[in-house]
Amino acid sequence: MAYTRPAYRPPAAPRPHSHRLPRPVYWRRRSVVLVALAALAFVGYLAATLCFALLNPSYGSSLSTRASQWGRQHGLASVVSWGANEAYHWDLPKKGGTPPAGSFGHGATTKTYASPLVLAPPVNIVSPVKSPLPGEGVWHVAGRTTANGIPTMYEAFVRPDAVHTSYVVGVVWMDTNLLTAQLYSGSQIPGGGPFWHHAPISSNRSKTLVAAFNSGFLMQNANGGYFSDDKTFKRLRKGAASVVIFKNGRMTVAKWGRDVVMTNQIATVRQNLDLIVDNSKEVHGLRNPKSTKWGTVLNPNDDVWRSGLGITKSGALVYVAGPGMSLSDLAGVMLRAGVEEGMELDYGLDWVQFSAYTGVPDKAIDGVDGRSLLSSMPGEPSRYFGSFWAHDFFTMSLRDNELRKTVSTTTSSTTTTPG
Repeated sequence: MAYTRPAYRPPAAPRPHSHRLPRPVYWRRRSVVLVALAALAFVGYLAATLCFALLNPSYGSSLSTRASQWGRQHGLASVVSWGANEAYHWDLPKKGGTPPAGSFGHGATTKTYASPLVLAPPVNIVSPVKSPLPGEGVWHVAGRTTANGIPTMYEAFVRPDAVHTSYVVGVVWMDTNLLTAQLYSGSQIPGGGPFWHHAPISSNRSKTLVAAFNSGFLMQNANGGYFSDDKTFKRLRKGAASVVIFKNGRMTVAKWGRDVVMTNQIATVRQNLDLIVDNSKEVHGLRNPKSTKWGTVLNPNDDVWRSGLGITKSGALVYVAGPGMSLSDLAGVMLRAGVEEGMELDYGLDWVQFSAYTGVPDKAIDGVDGRSLLSSMPGEPSRYFGSFWAHDFFTMSLRDNELRKTVSTTTSSTTTTPG
């Protein structure tokens, strides 16, 4: 077959440069593309972190609270606060009314024991409502008892004021002679770590667990410091309301620098704002809407979920929590429960949580053995047994000498206090 060589083709003439964009236009378009890609990446980051927050139970129990927490972490604190304030005024707490039946507790009431180691039981709380309902303010045995069956805690329920009469708040009285306190730190509060004590509560420590409850604000809002594990995570402020735990396990509430100063016997100091009860009196200014001593996020006169902790003259701890309370209402309930020095802890339905645990002393338990102080608390008692829980919290546990039965403390007389 004959081979035919292709005809020679000269090279094409150079193409004119007229199709190329002017340099300013070229760089302008490239800048637009780069900005668009950066914006897309940023939006993707926000979407990913928001999804993580919505799926993360440590950000709160409800999706709205988780979204709010995410917003505060991403520079939207003012927007979140504005939205929360608007939502509050659209859904103000109900005035008047009567709480549901069975709101004031049940079971055995206060007991008096023939032992100098046991604090005298508390006196019933006088309701702020003119006509108290049956059982209102009456103390009932709660939580794990000692090996001798001696109650370590009592709980009572009372209405917060004479206006919001359909709401009920819970009050817990804890015997510091029988119980030892511990602060558990978290990766969100105070941040950092590692910590000697952190969630989850271990099986071994659960053997003596009696109660666990929420601590205070995020540190950037607490106007105070944080000391634990022989380390200062945030500098302590003189004059701040302080939960102080000593190395012997005793806990108190004090004004830092006046009532307590740093010594080698202190294990923990957790500060949160200023005292709201001082020397058995409500601190002046709690009703001032312009005051910033007790935080800038929430108006002190807003009737919302709040919690607080105080100390009585005898050394008993008193925890108060519930809905429909202004800061002054919280202080008022504390005073009715015998508190001499008291402070606010956290606020908001998702963060206010007290769990009492039952079980045989020196036997491991878990979240199913717990019960919330109020059934309306969305946080489950199991939250403190989950590694996801990133907030700090307190526990109260049986002292070692209360794990063994003895003869001297078993003699007792039971007093049923009328409602």
